[in-house]
Amino acid sequence: MALTPEYRVRSRSMPVFIAAGVILFLGAASGCASSTGSGEPPCFPPSFLVKPATAKAGERVTVTAPDADCNPHYGDNARIRVTVNDAMNTNVIDVTAPMNDAGGFTYTFEVPSSTAVGDAAVSAIPDNIDWCDDTGKNNRAGGAAVTLQRASCVMPMKPLTVTR
Repeated sequence: MALTPEYRVRSRSMPVFIAAGVILFLGAASGCASSTGSGEPPCFPPSFLVKPATAKAGERVTVTAPDADCNPHYGDNARIRVTVNDAMNTNVIDVTAPMNDAGGFTYTFEVPSSTAVGDAAVSAIPDNIDWCDDTGKNNRAGGAAVTLQRASCVMPMKPLTVTR
């Protein structure tokens, strides 16, 4: 079976389309791995822990995170925003607490008596920082004050089971 000239033209153009696709993919992928502008790789907040994972009203719970493995440059006055939404999705804790330049922090609270029994969600995010920027760039590192609105992204949350 002989190939038609039309098929041969399409066959020769296929490598061009593949090469163009690879170039576009690599360009997009390198944008996600861009540096912060300081020559450092992207740096994201460290994961936090909630201990104990089960508590009653009036008991103490600690939310903590180690220093990041990179240099997020949070600054001397950095704050972490800790929120707790109970099983009824009522916000029972919404505070800021000190966080060090490397993202490490410890915050302890008593479970409020008004907290609904069941599965609660604890969130801890750097306050007044665009923590969900996929480049990992800290927009406070340049020293300029910036008013932020959080983009759509997954909120880091940990469970806390509240019992009687």
